[in-house]
Amino acid sequence: MKLYVESVGLCGPGLANWPLGRAILAGDTSYEPAEVRLSASELLPPAERRRMTDTVKLAIAVANEAITASIVKQADMPSVFASSGGDGATITTILEILASPEREVSPTRFHNSVHNAPSGYWSIATESRGASTSLCGYDCSFGVGMLDAAGQVVLDQTPLLLVSYDLPYPPALHRIRPIGAVFGAAFVLSPKRGEHSIASLDIELVRSGSPTVMANPELERVRTSNPAARSLPLLEAIAKSAEYRVLIPYVADNHLAISVSSC
Repeated sequence: MKLYVESVGLCGPGLANWPLGRAILAGDTSYEPAEVRLSASELLPPAERRRMTDTVKLAIAVANEAITASIVKQADMPSVFASSGGDGATITTILEILASPEREVSPTRFHNSVHNAPSGYWSIATESRGASTSLCGYDCSFGVGMLDAAGQVVLDQTPLLLVSYDLPYPPALHRIRPIGAVFGAAFVLSPKRGEHSIASLDIELVRSGSPTVMANPELERVRTSNPAARSLPLLEAIAKSAEYRVLIPYVADNHLAISVSSC
């Protein structure tokens, strides 16, 4: 499948946005890990802004960066949101409430717990009526999201927004599902090369090989500690503006082989 990257959004430790991340991943700037700071999006009305969880803040932040940087302006652009476990903090709170004598879960807690909550907030923020898919593939969630997104772009011949995001869980769930860093990435993908396209992707599913790793040990720790950060080798290839072939984990020991070329 052949498609094009129009723009990127990025948020991770020491990777506050795509311009900074691109310079680091291209080797122009040294990598310095730093805490991720998330804030409520001004795109949402005050009532919805108050209900935003960190998961929603992260997803909307990278989605908005990608959309803002793209010249592809489609009012109802379809989207794919991919996360390995959704909002772990909200799920933890609900489990604690259910284990208490009261057992009364608020409607806000409940609607923030569902896996498509970030896509719902995004549709409110952008007034988009485009179709949206929310996926989970455990540690392979980014690969699952990318393959689904690429398939839609090629089949429907329309631009699409792909958003991948995961955050560490609170201690109670972290013991059984450790995620070591906050990380999110978003891509505006297009079926046709545009004047401002930044990379072309040729994607195929392969049944052999090993995932591409990061040469920088600290970035490799980020890649392996967060399912959304499995996107780092692809982001690095895009940042370096050269021809690369990266392998991204997919389910059942399969991989997405992505040939990356600059535009």
